[in-house]
Amino acid sequence: MSDSIEKMNQAIAILKQISEDTTTPRNIRRAASEAIEALKEGKYTPAVKASNAISILEEVSQDPNCPLHSRTKIWSAVSILETVRDE
Repeated sequence: MSDSIEKMNQAIAILKQISEDTTTPRNIRRAASEAIEALKEGKYTPAVKASNAISILEEVSQDPNCPLHSRTKIWSAVSILETVRDE
């Protein structure tokens, strides 16, 4: 498995935790799910998928209603996705 796919799978695992966390507001869980879908999108390269997911996540990470533990996970996923490159 390529390094990019492995990184995207790590990010998906983190985002799944956010999307399944009932203490996290619904809009933030929805954004995590949208980011997962962006990463699974078949027609784009890994870097484009990662970029699309990052843009979704950066928007909600600014949300004042975002709990600190969720924000930390979002930042963690974003930092992993920022290292994804096309091979």
